[in-house]
Amino acid sequence: MSGAVKKVVCAMSGGVDSAVAALLLKNRGYQVQGVFMRNWDIADEKGYCHADKDKDDAEYVCKKIGIPLMEVNFVKEYWNNVFSAFINEYKEGYTPNPDIHCNKRIKFDLFFKYALERLKADAVATGHYARIATSSEKNFRLLKGIDKQKDQTFFLVADSQISSRKMYFSCW
Repeated sequence: MSGAVKKVVCAMSGGVDSAVAALLLKNRGYQVQGVFMRNWDIADEKGYCHADKDKDDAEYVCKKIGIPLMEVNFVKEYWNNVFSAFINEYKEGYTPNPDIHCNKRIKFDLFFKYALERLKADAVATGHYARIATSSEKNFRLLKGIDKQKDQTFFLVADSQISSRKMYFSCW
């Protein structure tokens, strides 16, 4: 990233990968804003909503790291653009992967735009383990992470937004 990048919005899932990404960015001197995306709000058969636990975990991590956390609600968009498509593909006999659709339609589209436009971020970070190589101002390539066991490029390959200079991926 260029020296002009100051504010980075980091998608905080409550998991280890996004926590490490946020910590690495903060330790490198960036102003990091954590954002928890609520994409699901339906309780399971026992009356428990896992998104609530994930948010609690994200809050805990952000407090430990010393960065602010806010929540953005994409439940309706997730239902309409990811879950409904998942059900329809499943009915057609396919084995869809909702994570790939979520990355493409929610994380790297709606969330990305929200972070840049509404939160005025200079860049967006996720906890995905991958690398981006640049060979010119407009030529970017998605590369596998150094540790092949952690590599998550499979979940990112369907997305054209990843070629943007405004994306960070974790590679530690």
